[in-house]
Amino acid sequence: MPASNADTDVEIMNSFTQPSLNSCHISSAMERNQLHRQLANMRKSLFDQGFLDEQFIQLEELQDDANPNFVEEVVTLYYRDSTRLILNIEQALDKSPLDLTKLDSLMHQFKGSSSSIGAKKVKLECTQFKEYCKAANGEGCKRTFLQVKKEYGTLKKKLEAYFQMARQVGPVETACRPK
Repeated sequence: MPASNADTDVEIMNSFTQPSLNSCHISSAMERNQLHRQLANMRKSLFDQGFLDEQFIQLEELQDDANPNFVEEVVTLYYRDSTRLILNIEQALDKSPLDLTKLDSLMHQFKGSSSSIGAKKVKLECTQFKEYCKAANGEGCKRTFLQVKKEYGTLKKKLEAYFQMARQVGPVETACRPK
Protein backbone atom coordinates (compact mmCIF):
# COMPACT_ATOMS: atom_id res chain seq x y z
CA MET A 1 0.00 0.00 0.00
CA PRO A 2 1.58 3.34 -1.02
CA ALA A 3 2.30 5.94 1.64
CA SER A 4 -0.03 8.89 1.74
CA ASN A 5 1.16 12.33 0.81
CA ALA A 6 0.86 13.35 4.47
CA ASP A 7 3.19 10.50 5.57
CA THR A 8 5.71 11.42 2.89
CA ASP A 9 5.54 15.09 3.87
CA VAL A 10 6.29 14.19 7.52
CA GLU A 11 9.30 12.08 6.48
CA ILE A 12 10.63 14.91 4.30
CA MET A 13 10.16 17.44 7.13
CA ASN A 14 11.92 15.14 9.59
CA SER A 15 14.86 14.72 7.25
CA PHE A 16 15.41 18.50 7.27
CA THR A 17 14.80 19.14 10.96
CA GLN A 18 16.64 16.14 12.44
CA PRO A 19 20.29 15.73 11.54
CA SER A 20 21.35 12.34 10.39
CA LEU A 21 22.56 10.25 13.31
CA ASN A 22 25.37 8.92 11.18
CA SER A 23 26.78 12.34 10.38
CA CYS A 24 26.54 13.42 14.05
CA HIS A 25 28.26 10.26 15.26
CA ILE A 26 30.95 10.52 12.60
CA SER A 27 31.63 14.19 13.37
CA SER A 28 31.65 13.56 17.11
CA ALA A 29 33.88 10.50 16.73
CA MET A 30 36.30 12.44 14.53
CA GLU A 31 36.48 15.29 17.05
CA ARG A 32 36.94 12.82 19.89
CA ASN A 33 39.71 11.01 18.01
CA GLN A 34 41.43 14.33 17.35
CA LEU A 35 41.22 15.26 21.03
CA HIS A 36 42.58 11.83 21.99
CA ARG A 37 45.52 12.39 19.63
CA GLN A 38 46.16 15.86 21.07
CA LEU A 39 46.04 14.47 24.60
CA ALA A 40 48.41 11.62 23.67
CA ASN A 41 50.82 14.11 22.06
CA MET A 42 50.66 16.38 25.11
CA ARG A 43 51.38 13.42 27.38
CA LYS A 44 54.23 12.23 25.16
CA SER A 45 55.83 15.68 25.21
CA LEU A 46 55.81 15.67 29.03
CA PHE A 47 57.99 12.55 28.88
CA ASP A 48 60.07 13.63 25.88
CA GLN A 49 60.91 16.95 27.54
CA GLY A 50 61.91 15.16 30.75
CA PHE A 51 59.14 16.53 32.96
CA LEU A 52 57.77 13.08 33.86
CA ASP A 53 59.25 9.64 34.38
CA GLU A 54 58.16 6.02 34.82
CA GLN A 55 56.50 6.70 38.18
CA PHE A 56 53.77 8.73 36.45
CA ILE A 57 52.99 5.71 34.28
CA GLN A 58 52.77 3.55 37.38
CA LEU A 59 50.20 5.98 38.81
CA GLU A 60 48.22 5.78 35.57
CA GLU A 61 48.23 2.00 35.81
CA LEU A 62 46.53 2.28 39.22
CA GLN A 63 43.69 4.30 37.73
CA ASP A 64 40.55 2.32 36.87
CA ASP A 65 36.82 2.66 36.31
CA ALA A 66 36.19 2.78 40.06
CA ASN A 67 38.50 5.79 40.38
CA PRO A 68 38.82 7.40 36.93
CA ASN A 69 40.46 10.59 38.26
CA PHE A 70 43.02 8.88 40.47
CA VAL A 71 46.13 10.40 38.85
CA GLU A 72 44.71 13.92 38.85
CA GLU A 73 43.70 13.54 42.50
CA VAL A 74 47.18 12.33 43.50
CA VAL A 75 48.83 15.20 41.61
CA THR A 76 46.42 17.70 43.18
CA LEU A 77 47.30 16.39 46.64
CA TYR A 78 51.01 16.64 45.78
CA TYR A 79 50.66 20.31 44.87
CA ARG A 80 48.52 21.05 47.92
CA ASP A 81 50.92 19.36 50.34
CA SER A 82 54.14 20.52 48.72
CA THR A 83 53.15 24.18 49.10
CA ARG A 84 53.81 23.81 52.83
CA LEU A 85 57.20 22.19 52.23
CA ILE A 86 58.26 24.94 49.83
CA LEU A 87 57.29 27.58 52.38
CA ASN A 88 59.28 25.76 55.08
CA ILE A 89 62.33 25.57 52.80
CA GLU A 90 62.03 29.28 51.94
CA GLN A 91 61.87 30.15 55.63
CA ALA A 92 64.89 27.95 56.41
CA LEU A 93 66.85 29.59 53.56
CA ASP A 94 66.12 33.04 55.03
CA LYS A 95 67.75 32.18 58.37
CA SER A 96 71.35 32.92 59.14
CA PRO A 97 73.31 30.81 59.61
CA LEU A 98 71.69 28.20 57.38
CA ASP A 99 70.71 24.96 59.09
CA LEU A 100 71.90 22.67 56.30
CA THR A 101 70.75 19.54 58.14
CA LYS A 102 67.21 20.91 58.38
CA LEU A 103 67.31 22.08 54.74
CA ASP A 104 68.50 18.66 53.61
CA SER A 105 65.70 16.99 55.58
CA LEU A 106 63.01 19.31 54.16
CA MET A 107 64.31 18.82 50.63
CA HIS A 108 64.42 15.07 51.18
CA GLN A 109 60.68 15.17 51.95
CA PHE A 110 59.99 17.34 48.93
CA LYS A 111 62.07 15.10 46.69
CA GLY A 112 60.17 12.04 47.90
CA SER A 113 56.82 13.69 47.18
CA SER A 114 58.02 14.78 43.74
CA SER A 115 59.30 11.29 42.98
CA SER A 116 55.94 9.78 43.92
CA ILE A 117 54.20 11.54 41.01
CA GLY A 118 57.08 11.14 38.55
CA ALA A 119 58.17 14.80 38.55
CA LYS A 120 61.54 14.05 36.96
CA LYS A 121 62.99 17.56 36.53
CA VAL A 122 61.85 18.63 39.98
CA LYS A 123 63.41 15.51 41.48
CA LEU A 124 66.72 16.17 39.68
CA GLU A 125 66.86 19.72 41.03
CA CYS A 126 66.07 18.41 44.52
CA THR A 127 69.01 16.02 44.22
CA GLN A 128 71.29 18.92 43.25
CA PHE A 129 70.03 20.95 46.22
CA LYS A 130 70.80 18.05 48.57
CA GLU A 131 74.33 17.82 47.11
CA TYR A 132 74.87 21.50 47.92
CA CYS A 133 73.65 20.85 51.47
CA LYS A 134 76.19 18.05 51.87
CA ALA A 135 78.92 20.33 50.48
CA ALA A 136 77.86 23.08 52.92
CA ASN A 137 77.30 25.40 49.93
CA GLY A 138 74.53 27.75 51.06
CA GLU A 139 74.67 29.88 47.92
CA GLY A 140 74.37 26.75 45.78
CA CYS A 141 71.30 25.76 47.81
CA LYS A 142 69.70 29.15 47.25
CA ARG A 143 70.42 29.15 43.50
CA THR A 144 69.19 25.59 43.07
CA PHE A 145 66.04 26.26 45.07
CA LEU A 146 65.08 28.93 42.55
CA GLN A 147 65.43 26.27 39.83
CA VAL A 148 63.41 23.78 41.91
CA LYS A 149 60.57 26.30 42.14
CA LYS A 150 60.81 27.08 38.43
CA GLU A 151 60.55 23.40 37.42
CA TYR A 152 57.79 22.85 39.99
CA GLY A 153 55.75 25.76 38.58
CA THR A 154 56.34 24.76 34.96
CA LEU A 155 55.23 21.19 35.61
CA LYS A 156 52.17 22.41 37.50
CA LYS A 157 51.03 24.51 34.52
CA LYS A 158 51.68 21.69 32.07
CA LEU A 159 49.83 19.11 34.18
CA GLU A 160 46.90 21.48 34.74
CA ALA A 161 46.57 21.86 30.95
CA TYR A 162 46.94 18.10 30.48
CA PHE A 163 44.26 17.23 33.04
CA GLN A 164 41.93 19.90 31.69
CA MET A 165 42.17 18.34 28.23
CA ALA A 166 41.82 14.84 29.71
CA ARG A 167 38.54 15.90 31.31
CA GLN A 168 37.30 17.15 27.93
CA VAL A 169 38.30 13.95 26.18
CA GLY A 170 36.85 11.65 28.80
CA PRO A 171 38.24 8.33 29.98
CA VAL A 172 40.99 6.67 28.00
CA GLU A 173 41.36 2.94 27.66
CA THR A 174 44.63 2.14 29.46
CA ALA A 175 47.93 3.70 30.28
CA CYS A 176 50.75 2.93 27.91
CA ARG A 177 54.43 3.62 27.95
CA PRO A 178 55.63 6.46 25.70
CA LYS A 179 57.65 5.40 22.71
